[in-house]
Amino acid sequence: GPCYCDQACARTLDCCHDYAQACPGIPCVVSQWSAWSGCAEPCKTTYRVRTRHIIQEPRNGGEACPALEERAGCVEYWTRQGAECQQSLIPALITTGKFGKARKKRAVADDSEKAGYCVEFQLVALTPGCVHSQHSSSGWTRSLREGLRVCVECQHPALQPPRQHCHGDGTGSQQNQLLHWQAVGNHRCKGTWRRIRQLDTCSCPSVHSFLFI
Repeated sequence: GPCYCDQACARTLDCCHDYAQACPGIPCVVSQWSAWSGCAEPCKTTYRVRTRHIIQEPRNGGEACPALEERAGCVEYWTRQGAECQQSLIPALITTGKFGKARKKRAVADDSEKAGYCVEFQLVALTPGCVHSQHSSSGWTRSLREGLRVCVECQHPALQPPRQHCHGDGTGSQQNQLLHWQAVGNHRCKGTWRRIRQLDTCSCPSVHSFLFI
């Protein structure tokens, strides 16, 4: 009788004798990937998507279809309306608070300067390169620990116009949003923290006080 191309016969063991020749396996065929979409949401770490569609469904036990959607991480620094995102996405560059004394001596003071401010953060995560730093210039990073509260001062030379804020200070970030920081002088020391509050002056011990660069 005729050979019916029903792949279930491979399980029930009642395939006709010429099944392989009469019913060759046809693999799935898919299209090329589409172009990447934009980020799912602007002004935050999120993802972009590309897709493809099925051109030929698999038949007779042919190779199954691969994934039809692929995602990749991305960040867009502009809103849908073309405005620049707030600073919460920009990693904060920090150094030891001891640098502030030398910085203030070099700064030229005048009456038009806006006073600086301090931001208190809680460290969430940091890389092993912070604790195991062997460089004397970046030895201050060895005091960093997960869960520690630190103060980071924004002094006049680092204030950025027009909003007079330091880059990466978390202004405009959502509550409990994870923000990124990077230690200056030790590229292996970086991590995340949460902004707690902004203060006029820092109240942390000097070992836990830092500066925005």
